[in-house]
Amino acid sequence: MEAVVFVFSLLDCCALIFLSVYFIITLSDLECDYINARSCCSKLNKWVIPELIGHTVVTVLMLVSLHWFIFLLNLPVATWNVYRFIMVPSGNMGVFDPTEIHNRGQLKSHMKEAMIKLGFHLLCFFMYLYSMILALIND
Repeated sequence: MEAVVFVFSLLDCCALIFLSVYFIITLSDLECDYINARSCCSKLNKWVIPELIGHTVVTVLMLVSLHWFIFLLNLPVATWNVYRFIMVPSGNMGVFDPTEIHNRGQLKSHMKEAMIKLGFHLLCFFMYLYSMILALIND
């Protein structure tokens, strides 16, 4: 059963790595003026909820399967995703708003956040891979 948990976590982590790379590419396209702010934000806002759900599911799965270290490692990022989604000001298009993305360095902060998430998901990928192999050997 433990191997199934880590296989699912590994697949979910692959999807989250893909989303992080997609966010970085889309934000860098906006930074270089290849796309306009409205289309960039609509593309990115489409994937905010799936990212939130994917990361929250893995965090809850680690809590339920009693993997405390991995749960505590995932908890701050999952909490940040929920906080960022809840704290969207009324009237904004979503987490990424085209009227505000160029103000106050928001583009740079979104880019930095995407890079940090990519590093975090890569770390989790190798941790889940190691745990999956260990669980398969022990079964």
